[in-house]
Amino acid sequence: MADSEEIIAESIRIYGTVQGVGFRPTVWRLARAHSLTGSVWNDADGVGIHVWGTTWQLEGFVRSLRSETPPLARIERIERMQLIDVPMPASFEILSSVNGETHTDVAADAASCSACQGEIMDPANRRFRYPFTNCTHCGPRLSIIRAVPYDRANTSMSRFPLCPVCQAEYQNPLDRRFHVQPNACPVCGPRVWLEDTNGEILETADGEDVIGTAQRLIAAGKIVAVKGIGGIHLACDASNEDTVERLRRCKRRYRKAFALMAKNIAVIQRYAFVDEASRRALQSAAAPIVVLDACGESESVAAAVAPGYTTLGFMLPYSPLHHLLLQQWERPIVLTSGNLSDEPQCITNGDARSRLAPIADYLLLHDREIVNRLDDSVVRVMAGKRRLLRRARGYAPAPIALPEGFTASDAILAMGGELKNSFCLLQRGRAILSQYMGDLENAYAYEAYRDNLARYRTLFDHNPRSIAVDLHPDYLSTQLGQEIAKAEGIELIGVQHHHAHIAACMAELGVPLDTKPLLGVAMDGLGYGDDGTLWGGEFLLVDYRSCRRLANFTPVAMPGGARAIIEPWRNAYAHLQQAFGWEWVRAHHAGLEIVQAVEKQPLHNLARMIERGLNSPLASSCGRLFDAVAAVLGLSVDAQLFEGQAAMELEAISAPYFSAQRSNIYPFETVQSEQGGWVIHFRSLWRALLQDLSEGCEAALIGARFHQTLCALITTNAMRLARAENVDKIVLSGGVFQNRLVLEGVSERLNASGLRVLSPASVPANDGGIALGQAVIAAAKVKARALCERKGQV
Repeated sequence: MADSEEIIAESIRIYGTVQGVGFRPTVWRLARAHSLTGSVWNDADGVGIHVWGTTWQLEGFVRSLRSETPPLARIERIERMQLIDVPMPASFEILSSVNGETHTDVAADAASCSACQGEIMDPANRRFRYPFTNCTHCGPRLSIIRAVPYDRANTSMSRFPLCPVCQAEYQNPLDRRFHVQPNACPVCGPRVWLEDTNGEILETADGEDVIGTAQRLIAAGKIVAVKGIGGIHLACDASNEDTVERLRRCKRRYRKAFALMAKNIAVIQRYAFVDEASRRALQSAAAPIVVLDACGESESVAAAVAPGYTTLGFMLPYSPLHHLLLQQWERPIVLTSGNLSDEPQCITNGDARSRLAPIADYLLLHDREIVNRLDDSVVRVMAGKRRLLRRARGYAPAPIALPEGFTASDAILAMGGELKNSFCLLQRGRAILSQYMGDLENAYAYEAYRDNLARYRTLFDHNPRSIAVDLHPDYLSTQLGQEIAKAEGIELIGVQHHHAHIAACMAELGVPLDTKPLLGVAMDGLGYGDDGTLWGGEFLLVDYRSCRRLANFTPVAMPGGARAIIEPWRNAYAHLQQAFGWEWVRAHHAGLEIVQAVEKQPLHNLARMIERGLNSPLASSCGRLFDAVAAVLGLSVDAQLFEGQAAMELEAISAPYFSAQRSNIYPFETVQSEQGGWVIHFRSLWRALLQDLSEGCEAALIGARFHQTLCALITTNAMRLARAENVDKIVLSGGVFQNRLVLEGVSERLNASGLRVLSPASVPANDGGIALGQAVIAAAKVKARALCERKGQV
């Protein structure tokens, strides 16, 4: 054993998010503080260190590495080895980066830190009002990177040579801009300008810069396209009803709520309630959109911002440009993605000029390229936790450490679903879940999906041994996965949609690979089932390798197939037709508006379609049940203009009455099928609901009772099945659990029963999270097969 005063040498390897976050200067500072000599460098594995000192010095140094980690860094693990036959240097140095096979993380983009905010507001500072100010603790990362290591040459800042002053900062380990790859100033960095839709550069007034001019134009009722960090947004005054309405028409986004940005929490609190968890989310480095309950007591935004909703989505400025744009504003602006509805956000100046000219009056652009498109992330506090509804800027591509048992898994590529798509790269016990990319049925979104997939595989040097896809044969993600598997000669593994929902939550929350089966409750719109039918209201016995259906909602036809998703009245008709027959509905409730609306449709044809199974697939879907109830209550009857609109409107009107209706639920039935499973029927629910409506009960009150009924039936069946299968953990996932009333209502009841409830938080419960589930299921199956093969050889 070495003497405590003997000088020894170690090679230390740091894994995790340790590049582009100020880790090397932290190592340099700590090494000097502990009187050590050696060197530190970036390479494709992370950060490498050679260090010489006494045992006590080295132990103190390693402890300090863990306790004094830079704000944006995340240490996954530290490996230490004895260093032999390497001469001891006289000092501690920071070395240049070394290339190689990529094993390191790429940091997410981070909101401006307080120090940088202070500099851009200080007239005496050389970065006064400079919109590209950043440092070790903030600024763009993923949005500008092309390759690793994260060096300036591998980013879109490579075309901006540093001026002598910035170069001095860059080379000084004591400066907070040491090796900050996007470091820049007005002398050497990117520039911003304002142009009209004809491409003419606008002149600024005396004493005003282009950001000040843009601010004035927004105040005057204009729509300005603003190029930010991960994409281009459309900005306007949120209090100007005419402008917001015009933005809706031009953007073709007729009902979905717009996101808002306000300069600080005090402004937000005049329009919405901000609890402590929401405040922390708003002020975090990720700076997401946070869904808040509108208060409307002090002030309110234009009605067109969030028509029909009782919530508002707010974010704080997350770049210097946004801080400067909001500097003089004491009210919010709309800041919505720069695109036509359902298309990906514009990221290039040329694309903005061509695609946004019919929408925007002016364009505030800059010449720093956005390499990776990043939508704004969306968070909502539900059941006591911050929960991601959309995982993008600020969160992606932060790795997800996988549970015990996955450490040595083969590399897996999981392709995700069709809606709210993201994909996942699994390797070395970690999962890299991509940013949200949208619905692949849109040609622009699918192109972006393919581009991002290629970029991530290059960025993370990912060479999969297997590809996991959804079972649905028509998903473009599934078809692309099949193409890649065939072209590269690798295994293709199909994963059932709802199994993936549950497994994603298990992986996120650290459930080990070899855990005993648990109960998964998957509630969503649609997913392809094991039996080739459409599922969506499921109770499943699940581990990572297997999934058995225990109970489900009664399957109901979707007349017109995909049109039933768009036109909720079709689901209302199908549910009522199945429960009673339409003649009974007409005879007993002819005066209801929904009955009169459906009567105008070609019911004879619809009935024949359902009877013969023509373009009327059966679906055990909770989402379609929501659509049917919403339509019966007069919400989005003829059409919903975005996925989930009817359900969100139903939640909005129900929320004020929800708590008071806890004990006033509608009846439902659970019966055993011939195959031995259980099926939940809604005939008695519909009878009571229609009776309430016929007697003049308020739609909002009926909606609240429906929500409580859904919570009760999920809880009752989950508890019964948990007892029968001897499980003590229940996972709640699927898009329906992004409804706060349902998640909180079910969680409260199940927690009171003593069962342990797991539900997603850092990975979306909707289809944006299923790629993670696909990846871990595929990895578990590969490991199980390999184990069987080894046993067979013994």
